[in-house]
Amino acid sequence: MFRLLGILITVLFAIASAIVVWPQFFDLEQTFPFAQLVAVRGLVLAAFLAIAVLSLLLLFARPLRGFAASILIVALLAAAATGAIGAVRGFGTGTLPEKTDASVRVLTWNTAGEAVSAETIADSILTQEVDIVTLPETAESVGERIAVMLREQGHPMWVHHVQFGNVENGPQAWETTILISPELGEYSVIASSQDGSSNTSSVPSAVAMPLNGTGPTIVAVHAVAPRVEAMVRWQSDLKWIADQCPEGDFILAGDFNATLDHMAGLGTAGGDMGHCRDVAARTGTGTTGTWPAEYPELVGAPIDHVMASQNWNPTGSLVLDAAGSDHRALIAQLEPAG
Repeated sequence: MFRLLGILITVLFAIASAIVVWPQFFDLEQTFPFAQLVAVRGLVLAAFLAIAVLSLLLLFARPLRGFAASILIVALLAAAATGAIGAVRGFGTGTLPEKTDASVRVLTWNTAGEAVSAETIADSILTQEVDIVTLPETAESVGERIAVMLREQGHPMWVHHVQFGNVENGPQAWETTILISPELGEYSVIASSQDGSSNTSSVPSAVAMPLNGTGPTIVAVHAVAPRVEAMVRWQSDLKWIADQCPEGDFILAGDFNATLDHMAGLGTAGGDMGHCRDVAARTGTGTTGTWPAEYPELVGAPIDHVMASQNWNPTGSLVLDAAGSDHRALIAQLEPAG
């Protein structure tokens, strides 16, 4: 009887481990609680290793030896698979190559309102020679202060903004701000994202298009978090974001509140979200957690992304200190393909 129970527990553990390691195989990557578990692969890896150590200790108890050995094998296989996936995407904090005349650098940073000062953001933009900035949870007034400081340093940028709701002094989670270098041309936020008729569900994203018809369309992303009560809206937000990168010239950047695992099935023609490809995963930082910032990078969730259509080649990415926010900043460098 005990032997049959051990076999049953081992089989159930093996099935559960497979789902946690690769939920997209079972179409469960956007289903509670697997969506939440796969977001923190570092913690999942640590849990499998802890189970392996416990099983190793149980090998010394003769009656439990067979059961412990089977659990140990499953845990080690699951840990190895989790580690391999993380290694392919990259555990590092990254570096940026030297910027060329054709390079475009993109910074995205969920600033948690004014948890990060305008001065700190402006300094990062100047230091890293950034051309495009997307700032979820950042008021237009903050963006304007940043732009003034940048102009005084000889690095002008245009400010664009979207806000949900008309409540004065409302939470900055209802706002998203974009700064774009004039060297990329003139931009305007399209009306459908401005009025919310085509946008993410609870917190705003912004779609900025070039007025002269050349240059990339820039999408500043902010999806709702996948809380239990918001799962349907979260799934809808991810679908909307993927739809913002059809064929053409697009750059998506922001707080996706999703990892690459959650995006399985949303990519087209080799893309991760629509035709857009994740820069961090292709430049060695795809597993590095950007949230929550108080946790080490290896156990956090990489939910902030820069993605670009296939007419851009990702050449580098860099994860920066949070400087007061609950999100780390992410900078990506892109080069025109061909």
